[in-house]
Amino acid sequence: MEKIRLSNDAVMPMLGLGVYQLTDPQECERAVINAIDAGYRLIDTASAYGNEKAVGQAIKNSGINRNELFITTKVWVSDAGYGSTKNAIERSLQRLDVDYIDLYLVHQAVGDYYGSWRAMSESNKNGTIRTLGVSNFFPDRIADLIAHHEIKPAVNQIEVHPFYQRAHEHQFLQRNDVQVQSWASFAEGRNDLFLNDLLAGIGRRYNKSVAQVTLRWLIQRGIAVIPRSARKERIKENAAIWDFSLTAEEMSAIATLDRKVSAFFDHRDPGIIAKWVDRKF
Repeated sequence: MEKIRLSNDAVMPMLGLGVYQLTDPQECERAVINAIDAGYRLIDTASAYGNEKAVGQAIKNSGINRNELFITTKVWVSDAGYGSTKNAIERSLQRLDVDYIDLYLVHQAVGDYYGSWRAMSESNKNGTIRTLGVSNFFPDRIADLIAHHEIKPAVNQIEVHPFYQRAHEHQFLQRNDVQVQSWASFAEGRNDLFLNDLLAGIGRRYNKSVAQVTLRWLIQRGIAVIPRSARKERIKENAAIWDFSLTAEEMSAIATLDRKVSAFFDHRDPGIIAKWVDRKF
């Protein structure tokens, strides 16, 4: 399992399990345990997912020492601001039943995320959060956050997949020592990703699936991945990406799939932001 050293010297696995939409506690716990058994050491959750408690139970039942795991969670828009984020951090620690969180992210660039960052920075200094980061931040918001705070974001978790490659944003983040982590690495199957002729053809050369080719393409770009699955066989398949490499020509061919637009929605759409503000957790 490849790892990367972040700007604060923390070491993060390049592959992890995402648990978005795994809302059934038993299903979520089973998926996390299956992932740990398959060699995963990074688990990505969020307060907004409603499954931190199930993740914590899985960690406890996995038999793996806590210090071998890298646990990520996030503060939602409704908890933006200094005091609310302090409380949200405590709730996440309790639900996960851990003494510290490896990576804590501002889930969206909405609300008083400056206040959130101050609360997160305090928790970083007292050791309850090891690494600070953000999710779904565009370059202008990242630049603003970096310019006005002592502790810089080490990670930006954003939508990246073959149809939305975000090359220019990736370059900006690399220049600023911010690690990109991909969510929706498979675009949730949109645009018939799993039937794509180019990706399938590359996969046949290596006896690999479209999913494995996609994850390998991201890893070779230096982008960390957290594919979600509740199925044991898929979890194992997604981890079997370390025994092959794509050629420069194959990487360039996949680059031609970029549509330069989200497969889901615009994070700057006022209507979308209004819906987020109304969601409480």
